[in-house]
Formats: sequence, C-alpha cells, structure tokens
Amino acid sequence: MATRSRSFPPSPEAEVSVRSSKTKKSESRPLAPTPKKSLLEMVGNTPMVRLEHVTSHLPDEVEVWAKLEFMNPGGSVKDRPARQIILDALETGELTPEKTLIDSTSGNTGIAYAMIGAAVGIDVALVMPENVSPARKHIVSTFGAEIIYSDPMDGSDGAQRLCKELVDNDEEGKYFYANQYGNPNNPGAHVLTTAPEIWEQTDGRVTHFVASTGTSGTIMGVTRGLKQFNSDIQTYGAQPSDAFHGLEGLKHMPSAIVPDIYHEDELSGVIYVDTEDGWDMAEKLARTEGIAAGNSAGANVWAALKVAEELDEGVVVTVICDHADRYLGQ
Repeated sequence: MATRSRSFPPSPEAEVSVRSSKTKKSESRPLAPTPKKSLLEMVGNTPMVRLEHVTSHLPDEVEVWAKLEFMNPGGSVKDRPARQIILDALETGELTPEKTLIDSTSGNTGIAYAMIGAAVGIDVALVMPENVSPARKHIVSTFGAEIIYSDPMDGSDGAQRLCKELVDNDEEGKYFYANQYGNPNNPGAHVLTTAPEIWEQTDGRVTHFVASTGTSGTIMGVTRGLKQFNSDIQTYGAQPSDAFHGLEGLKHMPSAIVPDIYHEDELSGVIYVDTEDGWDMAEKLARTEGIAAGNSAGANVWAALKVAEELDEGVVVTVICDHADRYLGQ
C-alpha cells in the first residue's frame, strides 16, 4: 500500500538538517528534548501517529490518528489525571505528607499514583482486583505502593466498593480519598492538556474523537476541551458490549457503577465493542502498525474505525491508552 501524504506539521521539537559526508544526502534529526526540572513536567505532550495499515480500506480523505499515551513517564494516559488530582489536593491541603492517598484502580491509575507519590513523597494505597495482571502488581510494588486486593470476580466495581468501605471506616483520618471516578480533576486534566494537544497536533483539523469509558475521564475531558475550540467536533464513547467482558479497566455502563464524572448526554454517541474485537485489534496494531498496545487501546481503535467507516472525509483521533507490556503474564 502506498504511504499517504501527511499534511500535519512536524512534532513540536525543532528539527535540524545534517549533511552526511558519505552519502551527501540530507537527513532530518530532532533536537534533544528540553530538560525537565521534575518528573511531573514530563507528563503529557505525547506524540500522535497516523494509522496506515488498519485503515487501508478507508478513502484517502479519511484519516485516523492515534495519540501514544504510553509515552508518558508512567506508561499510560492515567498519568494525566493522577498528576492533576495529586497536585490539586496538595495545593488545597487535602493531601499532606502525613496522609496516605487511597483509591481503587484496575492498574494504570494506580501505577500513576504510585509513581507520582514516590516522586513527591506521598504514601499510596491501592485497592485492586486480585486478578489484575502480574506486571501491574509488580510495577506498583516497585514504586512502594501498598496493594489491597478486592474480589477478582467483582471487577472494578468491587474495588470501588471496598475502597469506599475503607475510607468510610477511617476514623483516624489517615487517608486522602482520591476518588478518580468522581474527582473533577480527572476530566479536568484532559481539558487542560490532552484536548489542546490534539487540537494543535491536527492543526485544528480534528473532526471526531473516540475513547473508551472506564472512569470516563478521558472521553469527558477531551470532549469538553475540544468543543471549546470547535463545537461541531463529534465525540464517541466506546464501551464493552456486555457486563461479562475481557476489556480490562473498561465499564459496561448499563450494568456497572456509573462514575459521577460520566455524562453520556455530552457525547455524540456510544459504540459497543466485543471483547474479541478489542483483543484482535490490539494484535493487528502490533503486527501491522508496530504499536504494541493493550486491549483497551484495541477497543479504542476498533471503535474509531467504525466512526471513520461512515465518513467520506474527516480526521478521527483516538488514544493508545497504554503499552502491551501491562498485560504480559495474563
């Protein structure tokens, strides 16, 4: 398949032309990234790549782009809300070095909490379903976080319930409850960072955005952020097609505890994804695009293609939530 021409501007990093003494041909090399004063400054500003092979059946006028969120320092899109939640709580005084941040998580937000907690000197306790991947357990433990296991059969809802029970019974006030499912800083992080990045990286040409719903922070925040630039942009939430699914971290909203931050009426629509479609697309991304992504990212791309297949022209953007290494050992 012929490579399509790309009309987007280059990455924000400046480029220099280097003359090879042997070939006498001009090569383009990016300058080194700007040094950062802290790990927290490294969150965000992730690259975006056009999907070429899984989109080969689409018209040339229809583009599908993927934002590579595994390029965040913690390896997932969840670095963004975790940073915003922690920074806001430190600023307001709700979180102090004497308290322990606690929240329920299926893995990625927990990793982000643990990483940032280690960087700023905050203890972290995570309530996780016992059947999350060994890789995720090892990573959060490496950062020094405490893991409290919930019943694996109860999924993320069970972890939420157990976490809330621990917080409700916290008579000594040792915990700061981050509450990613209800904290407005979750979508707020994407209003402030992800949406403006997408707008700039597409030179304002984005027409559609698609992201799956777990906490729903990404889809709700990017929806609000993009519509501040252009109210005509359409956004779609992708979610599992039934309650008993294998798309880790995602919620089938009709049968789950609906996050307080989720407002479906703000979306253009909902796309339901079968477990097999999410996993199969993750495999295709690795084998045809060179992008090793998790199954939730596979669900994102599958849903984005469903939107793109209905278009004659447009720029569809989705998110590669994390890397496939989070799922090794399952």
